[in-house]
Amino acid sequence: MTPMLGIMASAAMGSKQSSYESIATTTVGSGGSTTVTFSSIPATYTHLQLRVATVAPGEINHLIQFNGDTASNYSWHELYGTGTTAGVGAAANVSSIKGGYNGGTLPASTVIDILDYANTNKYKTTRGLAGSENNGGSNNYIFFRSGNWRSTSAINSINISTTGAGGTFSEYSKFALYGIKGA
Repeated sequence: MTPMLGIMASAAMGSKQSSYESIATTTVGSGGSTTVTFSSIPATYTHLQLRVATVAPGEINHLIQFNGDTASNYSWHELYGTGTTAGVGAAANVSSIKGGYNGGTLPASTVIDILDYANTNKYKTTRGLAGSENNGGSNNYIFFRSGNWRSTSAINSINISTTGAGGTFSEYSKFALYGIKGA
């Protein structure tokens, strides 16, 4: 993973002492992929963290679904900036959460915290930071995104897919899932 992902991960949960444990990692193979899935996630952690370093043939957003739920049980919010402009976005009652972003052919980084993922007494919340820089070209963005899955089920699988002109996660895109204890 990139040094930036490590720095962001070490500060993601605030000043409390936390322990990060690797659950699974995936590197996209030859030909690319439109989806990456983490399954059989154990319910032994307080939170989850998804770290992503993607490459795409064009502009894409990462869409996240939990436990195979494709119904309109999700919502998301975003703040974004390009260095010269800023904006906001939101959607409710949709079939996925917007997570990461890739603006083109250079690598982009995303870190998403999935809070209280195993708690069966509350809906699930995500918060994330995503960024893409294309050497001063177009589609240079940084996003702060939050999401909500309106289910009290413990999360045992995560599906990440793509939307946009790029269409796929290119070869060598990396996805890592961590469990967080003690935060």
